[in-house]
Amino acid sequence: MSNQTVELLVVDDEEFNRDVLQEMLSSAGYAVTLAADGEEAWEILDSNKHNFSTILLDRMMPRLDGMGLLARIKADKRFAEIPVIFQTAVDHPLDVVDGIKAGAFYYLIKPIDKNVLFAIVQSAVNSFRLSEDFSGNLLIKASPEQSHLYKLLSRSEFWVCTLLEARNVATALSGFYPYPQHAFIGISELLINAVEHGNLGISYQEKSRLLLEGRWEDEIERRLALPEHAGKKVEVWLENTLRELRLTISDCGEGFDCAKYMEMSAERAFDPNGRGIAMSRKTSFDRIEYKGKGNQVVAVVRI
Repeated sequence: MSNQTVELLVVDDEEFNRDVLQEMLSSAGYAVTLAADGEEAWEILDSNKHNFSTILLDRMMPRLDGMGLLARIKADKRFAEIPVIFQTAVDHPLDVVDGIKAGAFYYLIKPIDKNVLFAIVQSAVNSFRLSEDFSGNLLIKASPEQSHLYKLLSRSEFWVCTLLEARNVATALSGFYPYPQHAFIGISELLINAVEHGNLGISYQEKSRLLLEGRWEDEIERRLALPEHAGKKVEVWLENTLRELRLTISDCGEGFDCAKYMEMSAERAFDPNGRGIAMSRKTSFDRIEYKGKGNQVVAVVRI
């Protein structure tokens, strides 16, 4: 799919900033709509004339500021899944954390680096496409009987090696949850972490660089083909204890210090990665716990 089919909404009260972002994003093939403040942006959204995949939002604006518009977006089921990227001159840690907790996907600090802009926008668009694809599949496949499949589940077990397998297994497993779309996002994040960081040894810093260079998936495919990674699999179990759905994911890695990734962090707000575990914990599961050296995670949803 070309970027020309991807619609972005850019909201900024400074005409110069709007023009710069429009020029950069249009040159990359995106279809860009502009708004001068939060109220104008809301009118555009509410018209239902567009299908935006990502919103780039200035934080400080007259009439309706970025935080106010973000709150409206997240409260409306029509738009709640659209990733919102703050682009702002405000970089105080507390402001950043407030934005992330309110649902912001990422932060871009002005003046915006072109490569960082492209990497983060593409990451947001990919996230939205994944959510849309899942919703489409769910609408096609869902039936009244399937909505209560978790009541029939005893134990399900899978092996995962690739990103595609991770996404397919996430789709299959999420159907057993009371709220499948929320579960799908969290399961996907945990499985992808297990593949890339656990089995293939891609570090946090390496992933940041690969995302900025647009080479993340290529590097995963390259490492999957290396002899030292042959036969490595991620083990996945989903169990129903009658009180909770317990997802266990184990990889072949050396583990990691999971504690600093369990919460949203201002220090990582400007990186193109690093919030998957915290977002999963917030939106998908009631509890996440890493066992032993950190190469096994248990994610729980109470039923």
